Amino acid sequence: MMPSCSALVIALLLSQARGFLNPPEDDNIPNEWVLLHVVQGHIGAGNYSYLRLNHDGRIILHMQSLKGDADLYVSDKTLRPSFDTYKLQSVTCGQDVVVVPGDFTRPVGIGIYGHPSHKESEFEMRVFYDQTVLQDPFDKGSYSSDDGFKKTKPPQAAEEDFQEEESIFWTILIGLLKIILEILF
Repeated sequence: MMPSCSALVIALLLSQARGFLNPPEDDNIPNEWVLLHVVQGHIGAGNYSYLRLNHDGRIILHMQSLKGDADLYVSDKTLRPSFDTYKLQSVTCGQDVVVVPGDFTRPVGIGIYGHPSHKESEFEMRVFYDQTVLQDPFDKGSYSSDDGFKKTKPPQAAEEDFQEEESIFWTILIGLLKIILEILF
């Protein structure tokens, strides 16, 4: 009885080790999706890690929390999305999936949040391009060259423009305050 129990335990441990060393691939990924990037990382509890997405088209973000619980926040309005400022989110305790539409302004900000329920979270995110979605030839951000290939214009740097305007505003405001203080004192 004891040798068969030991053999059963050893077989169970070997199958677990094989599953750990060779994780199963996600069979739900369509053949039309092209893998662009694989990002792996660690994030501390209550902290954010930020990524920037510059690829055009419909992008699918598949993030798996390997340890702990990492959550995903996405925005085309800020490069530092959080649970307060985001357009898309996925906050499950396992696999998080967000589909970034092709009409989102690039660059797109991606925030990965380490949930405070775990001291540290480990994640792996796969970034896919969905080539089944046809690009609109009349899209504002594209044009055709003489050779017929579609080219994209560089993305607008709206956030940088906003920061520059904000900086000029503060410079003028501080200058006015200095003048007022000099007059008063």
